[in-house]
Amino acid sequence: MSLRRQTVSEFTATRLSIYLRALASLETEGIRHVSSEAFGRRFDLSPAQIRKDLATFGEFGVRGVGYEVSVLKKHLISILGLGHTRRLVIVGAGRLGQALADSPGFTSAGFAVAALFDNDPKKIGTETRAGIPVHDVEKLSEIVKLGSIAIAVLTVPASAAREVAGRCVEARVKGILNFAPVRLTAPPGVKLKNVDLKIPLETLSFYIQKP
Repeated sequence: MSLRRQTVSEFTATRLSIYLRALASLETEGIRHVSSEAFGRRFDLSPAQIRKDLATFGEFGVRGVGYEVSVLKKHLISILGLGHTRRLVIVGAGRLGQALADSPGFTSAGFAVAALFDNDPKKIGTETRAGIPVHDVEKLSEIVKLGSIAIAVLTVPASAAREVAGRCVEARVKGILNFAPVRLTAPPGVKLKNVDLKIPLETLSFYIQKP
């Protein structure tokens, strides 16, 4: 099926990622087939939404049998572009940046951190505990181009975020994941996602208040 990915909502793309994790869990348990109803009950998902999302990309289920777990998992890996390793860089070698670089959960299943960047002379030339080098941010464009880097992750202060995002755009990365506490925008051709860690905390605060 020919599909313009720009027409797929971010909500749908996010759910595909959730489905992939759920399928991996089922596969680990040795479950070979699952219906949309059983899938939904098990992971607190909407069966109708599951069917609608998957139908966007093709026909994957068999009436009366459901989805073959391993096959659907492979399809979602392909749809999400995880069939090959995507190299990324992290700009900002502070605690968050280094923690993300060294986290197996962040750099597994299709992603690899090639380098970190910073403007602090004390950090430039060092390595993280996992052995990932920290370069001068002035070398960002050069290393991104030479290393075929697709994604940049920003873990810099809010005051530096816009400038750093501009450097990433100039280096022609295709995607930016922004952890800086400021909302950024990107020009056409670059996908940018802002991650505000305070939002889920404030949501939790709302729900745990005493009546």
